[in-house]
Amino acid sequence: MRQRLLLIACFAASLATPAAAQQIAGFSAADATRELALDARLQLVPDTMSARVFTHVLAGKPHVAGTPAQIETANYVLTQMKSWGLDTSRVAFRVYMPYHDSTIVERITPTRQRLDLSEPPIVGDPTTALPNQWPAMNGNSGAGDVTAPLVYVNYGLPTDYQRLDSLGISVKGKVAIARYGQSFRGIKAREAESHGAVALLIYSDPQDDGFVRGPVYPEGPYRPAQGVQRGSIYNGDGDPTTPGWASTANARRVPEDSLDVAHIPVVPIGYGNADSLMKDMGGPAVPSSAGRGGWQGGMTFPYHLGDGSVKVRVAVWPQRGAKAYKNIYDTFGTIRGSEFPNEMVIIGGHRDAWGPGADDNVSGTVSIMEAAHAWGDALKAGIRPKRTIVFATWDAEEWGLVGSTEWVELKSQELKADAVAYINEDESAAGTNFSASGTASLQGMLRDATKVVRAPVDTGSVYARWSSGGGRGGRGGAAPSAEPRMGDLGGGSDFGAFYNGLGIPSLEFGFGGSGGGIYHSAYDTYTHMERFGDPGYLGHAAAGRVGAVLVGRLADADIIPYDFSALGAYLGQLLQRVTRDPSLDAAGVADASLAMAQFDSAGRRFDAARDAALTGAPLAATRLAKVNADLRKVELQLTRPQGLVGRPFMKNLVFASDRDNGYANIALPSVAEALRDHNATLAGKELSDLAAHVRAATAAVNTATSDLR
Repeated sequence: MRQRLLLIACFAASLATPAAAQQIAGFSAADATRELALDARLQLVPDTMSARVFTHVLAGKPHVAGTPAQIETANYVLTQMKSWGLDTSRVAFRVYMPYHDSTIVERITPTRQRLDLSEPPIVGDPTTALPNQWPAMNGNSGAGDVTAPLVYVNYGLPTDYQRLDSLGISVKGKVAIARYGQSFRGIKAREAESHGAVALLIYSDPQDDGFVRGPVYPEGPYRPAQGVQRGSIYNGDGDPTTPGWASTANARRVPEDSLDVAHIPVVPIGYGNADSLMKDMGGPAVPSSAGRGGWQGGMTFPYHLGDGSVKVRVAVWPQRGAKAYKNIYDTFGTIRGSEFPNEMVIIGGHRDAWGPGADDNVSGTVSIMEAAHAWGDALKAGIRPKRTIVFATWDAEEWGLVGSTEWVELKSQELKADAVAYINEDESAAGTNFSASGTASLQGMLRDATKVVRAPVDTGSVYARWSSGGGRGGRGGAAPSAEPRMGDLGGGSDFGAFYNGLGIPSLEFGFGGSGGGIYHSAYDTYTHMERFGDPGYLGHAAAGRVGAVLVGRLADADIIPYDFSALGAYLGQLLQRVTRDPSLDAAGVADASLAMAQFDSAGRRFDAARDAALTGAPLAATRLAKVNADLRKVELQLTRPQGLVGRPFMKNLVFASDRDNGYANIALPSVAEALRDHNATLAGKELSDLAAHVRAATAAVNTATSDLR
C-alpha cells in the first residue's frame, strides 16, 4: 500500500512541475494549473484494497433486479457514498419484469432426455456453490409449451435466414437453435419469430467463448460446457409497459397482451446441452465459407441443418399479471456545484446482474464508487466542483436499460436543459488495457485527461500505454491515426437513454483483458476476476482515477470543453462513408456536405474565441453561464422528437444501435437505414432533414460565439 501511494504521489508530483504544465481546453491558465493539482490529489484515493472489499460485498451472491439481494447492493452503495460526505438519494420505479415460474428444455427424439439447465459449482470458487443460483432464462421471453423438430440457424441473423431460404430450409413450425454472437440476442428472437419458428434456443458455441478459445474455467477464463448466457431479448429500452414515459407507481400502462416483446418461448443453454441436441441432427450439411462466415462451430462433430429426426420440447411459463411487476431502485451520490449548481455532470453504471456479476457490472459500480470516494475526500478538504457531479448506479439494465431509461424519461426536460455530459462505466475493470468510445465532441477531452492519469501496470500515463498499443481499441472511431483510436456509441448500455434518446454528449471507457468467457453466467464471480480478469484490482483502481479526473474536468471547466470542430469534421467523414450509394441525389449530398463543413468552421471559430477569452480578464459568471447554456443546446439539435423511422426511442441522427444487430452502431442512421431498404426517395428526404439539423446545430454554436464575444 505504502509503495503504491508513493508511486502515485511521484507521478502526481510530476504533473505539477513547469515542464508538465499544459493548457487544458476550457480552462484559463491559472485554472488549468489548479486543475492539474486537483487531478493529482484525486488520484491518491482510488485503491486496490477497497476495490477488492467492495467487489466481495457486491458480487458476494446473485443480485438480479427486483430481488432482495439487489436492494442490499443499493443500500451498500448509498451507505458508502454517504460516509464520504456525498448527498445520497434513491429513485424507485415499478416496472414490468416477469421472472420465470418454470422452464423446460427436453429432447423428445431420437431418445428422450430432460436437459439440466443449471450451472454446476466450480471447485475453489465458493460463490458458485451458493444455493440461490439464478435460473437460466431470457428476460421477456414469450410463454408457451411446444414440441417440434429442431433446425440450426447459425447466429440467427437476417442474412442467415436468407441463406436458409436459398437452401429450401424453413423454420416455420420448428424450434430454431442459434448460437450467441455477432448480434444482440433480441434480434435473434425477433428473426426466429418473424420466420415462423415456434421456439428458440440460444446456445454458447465453444468457438465463440468456450474451449476453442482456450482453457475453460476453472483452468482458464473461458466458458465451461454448462455455462449459460442469460439476458434480455427485449429490443426496446426501458419498461415495455411505459414506452416513452416513466414507470412511476401510478403510471399509465400498455396492456400486457399488446406489449412489443417476444411471443415465442426463448431459452439459453450451454454448449454441453447443445451438443446433446445437435449431434444427432441430420439433413444438409451446414454452409461452409472461410473465416467466421462459416456455419460450422466448435463442437466436435459436423453440424447439420436438421431433417426432423431431432425433436425437442421447449416450455416457458413467465409470470403474468401483478406478479410480473417489480420495484427497482436507482441510487445517486451528489456533490452540489459551487458556481453552476444546476449544471450536471453524470457518471453512472448499472448495479444489477444475472448472477454475482463481478465483471458485469460490479466492476463498473466499484469504479464509480472509487471516483466518488476521491471526490468525497476532496469535498471534506473544502474543494467543491463548479458544477454538480452525480454518481449514479442504475437498476435493471440487464432487462433492457430499464433503470437509466426510466430516470431519463422522468427527468428529460431537466437533463436537456442542464446536463453537460454523461459518462458510462459497464464492465469497466476486467483487465488493464484501456479503451473508450464516445461522441466526437468529447473525445479530445478524454484523451487529454488520460495523459495525466497513471496507468495500472507501469509508471507512465494511461494515454501513453493506450497509444503504444496497451489498449483494447474501439469499434469504428473518429480518431486520426496519430491518436489512440476511440469507438462510436451504438447500443447495449446505459448511455442509450442519454445519447440515443436525448442527444446528451456521452462517453464510455474501461479497462479490459483476455479474461472473458463467463458473460452473464453464474461464473462471473470475484474468484474468476481475481484469477483471470483483474488480479490485484489494478484496473478497478485505474478506472476510478480516470473517472474522478474526467468528471472533475467537465465540472470545473470555465467553458465546457466540447470540440464541435472535431464533431463537424467527423460528420463529414461519416457522410462520405454513408453516401457512396449512387442512388442518392448528388445535389442533396453536396448540400449536406456543405452543412457539415459549416458546422466544422463554426466550431473552429468558437474554439478561437474561447481560447482568446480565457487568456484575458476573468469572465463574469453570468456570461459563462449563458455561453455554456448555448453550448449544451448544440448536440440536442442533432436529434429529432419523432425518432428514426420505426424506432421512435432512437432520436439521435448521428449514431444509433443497428436495428439488425443491437450491439453494433450505425452512422447517420436515418439516411443509412433508408438506403438499406433501397428507398432512395426516403433517403433523399432524410439527408435533407439531417442537413437541416446540422444547420440548427451550427446556429447554436454561432450563438455561443456571439455571446462569448
